[in-house]
Amino acid sequence: MPELSEKQQKEYEEYVKQVTPTTSLAKNMLWAFIVGGLICVLGQFILDMFIKAGLSKDNATSCELIVLVGLSALTTGLGLYPKLAKYGGAGTLVPITGFANSVASPAIEFKREGQVFGIGTRIFVIAGPVILYGILTSWVLGIIYWLGKMLNWW
Repeated sequence: MPELSEKQQKEYEEYVKQVTPTTSLAKNMLWAFIVGGLICVLGQFILDMFIKAGLSKDNATSCELIVLVGLSALTTGLGLYPKLAKYGGAGTLVPITGFANSVASPAIEFKREGQVFGIGTRIFVIAGPVILYGILTSWVLGIIYWLGKMLNWW
């Protein structure tokens, strides 16, 4: 590939500046805080409602997570979660809802390729590395914990 002249390089840099969207870090952080906080408030409200309905804390927590995953998958399917993520950014990555979105998105995107070669092969495209490294990290930490117990480190 030929080298760009100094003039071409400057023209290219100007073009990049023109087409690159400008963002405000403070504004993005504020929106992430607000959206992430609202998701957490929703989760707390759901948890409180299950406890108020008579479930034990453990059972209420399980039910809350099921509802949050379901709501996240539903809003992803309806195209609402991506719109929320556009404004909420990292705030929509609150672990359980963000994970549900990362599983539902590829399933919806590759649905037209069929159950096996579409959904079946691509559903964990985004979530797969999280699952893999989560299991690997858990295994390594388990070995360290086991060795620590065996050697009376703690």
